[in-house]
Amino acid sequence: MERRTFLRAASAGAGAAALSGVLWQNAAAASTRALPGAGPYGPLRAPDASGLALPEGFTGRVVARSGRPVGGILWHGAPDGGACFPDGDGWIYVSNSELPLIGGVSAIRFRADGSVDRAYRTLSGTMLNCAGGATPWHTWLSCEEAFRGRVYETDPYGRREAVARPAMGRFKHEAAACDTERRVVYLTEDESDGCFYRFTPDEWGDLADGRLDVLCRAADGGVDWRPVPEPEASLFGPQTRRQVPEALHFDGGEGCHYHDGVCYFTTKGDGRVWAYDARRQTLGLTYDGGGSLDGVDNVTGTAGGDLYVAEDGGNMEINIITPDGVVAPVVRVDGHPESEITGPAFSPDGTRLYFSSQRGASGFVAGTDGVTYEVRGPFRR
Repeated sequence: MERRTFLRAASAGAGAAALSGVLWQNAAAASTRALPGAGPYGPLRAPDASGLALPEGFTGRVVARSGRPVGGILWHGAPDGGACFPDGDGWIYVSNSELPLIGGVSAIRFRADGSVDRAYRTLSGTMLNCAGGATPWHTWLSCEEAFRGRVYETDPYGRREAVARPAMGRFKHEAAACDTERRVVYLTEDESDGCFYRFTPDEWGDLADGRLDVLCRAADGGVDWRPVPEPEASLFGPQTRRQVPEALHFDGGEGCHYHDGVCYFTTKGDGRVWAYDARRQTLGLTYDGGGSLDGVDNVTGTAGGDLYVAEDGGNMEINIITPDGVVAPVVRVDGHPESEITGPAFSPDGTRLYFSSQRGASGFVAGTDGVTYEVRGPFRR
């Protein structure tokens, strides 16, 4: 079964308040529910020395800890969204810092054997950099999860200064995902009544100017896109999510990932993984609870169609959602009950998965105990 047939909603719940009437019925009717089952890697073993419970054949290690040296810098506090980029015979992992006032982004370059080559900052002095997204032209979009927050386009290679992209909207940004077919960038908003956006740049590859649209109810009961009149939302005027009356509202937009015509995004308030089919212009559900996945947050995926969803709380797991609708844990972090898993991203060759425990074992809200991990193993590609 193709994932674009979606997965059935278990109940209307909180999301039905935002997707009422015909629109909700259409979303549910076009879905087939994902269920817990035996994952492709087998059950998790007991936690290893680094506190990671992994399937047979997988190994894990700690790459960096907040406030401790790595590659020539002190690793930032509250590590959050991340992505990997190729770099010659090695690769780079970038990681946001969800701290106020200092925020920003750090990067670690790895050699071909996986050892740390060096680390460096690519953005500083910003506010609560939460998630983001990689672009096809190898930049990292770092999103501020703050009132009238901005998207910053950063250089993972550290050669160019980061640039704010206010045309992409001033709101409580969470994540971004690029659709190379339609040449747009999808954006989530972390508000209890947040929206789902689409930014169309005037020129693909240049995000300085363009049009910001919001997903809305259509007259026929489906969905369509309508322009946001004032994307840069003045301080005392109506906020972005309230400028278009027909806009759909979602309960705490989080991670965002595009694959094969579908943009998947998560909402933490109701624990759902949504699927916007850009080719058919329909909205459905990929996951609506009932499995091991709880506290849905950051999301990434593979070329083969597997989704990997990180938990904010819950069992501190990363769960896989397979194209045939199986939900199963792949990683569990032991001993971090007051933290959340952030920044899942695969190395360019697909053999290594990077992620962080934002607040570590202490759960301290300032994020000074964050831990960034690497898991190696026979991941499906």
